[in-house]
Amino acid sequence: MELKRRTFLAAVAGSAGTGGLLKGLFGIDLDPTRALAQANPPVRGKITTTICPFCSVGCGLLVTVADGKVVNVAGDPDHPINEGATCSKGAALSQIPNSGRRMTKVLYRAPGTAAWQEKDWDWAIQRISRRVKETRDATFQARDDQGRIVNRTMGLASLGGAALDNEECYSLSKLARALGIVYLENHARL
Repeated sequence: MELKRRTFLAAVAGSAGTGGLLKGLFGIDLDPTRALAQANPPVRGKITTTICPFCSVGCGLLVTVADGKVVNVAGDPDHPINEGATCSKGAALSQIPNSGRRMTKVLYRAPGTAAWQEKDWDWAIQRISRRVKETRDATFQARDDQGRIVNRTMGLASLGGAALDNEECYSLSKLARALGIVYLENHARL
């Protein structure tokens, strides 16, 4: 159909408005249609609540776990922020724990080498703790140049993540301040 000015005006004048225009000229039907729910059975398993880790909004999610595997992720309808809705990232969250590319072991690459070594968690936690203490001890400053008490370290920094809730942020900031960390920040990505 060739759209001309007269055809357009005739369609608009002869219809009840935009709905008639769309139906008459373009064949788009705006009449209500019947929507049917999908006949998928409900997913069975243990349901726990969590917070989406992707941005700083803090949407609540319901995670269903069956046989040690995440089988469903849905928005939490009782959560005050998202009230059951999820964005595309939150809806696809089950891909993170179920991915075959997910890291499940500690890998360590010693300085000056190209090869990765597999280590256990106890080794990693002790090494990180030791390195934090060594760095703090080496860079700790009790007084500044003018003799004022500062009790700080300029050799460490703390960067919190968007997925941390208020209690976790509070605990992380208390730990950082107890260590004397001055560079304390929390990031959020949207």
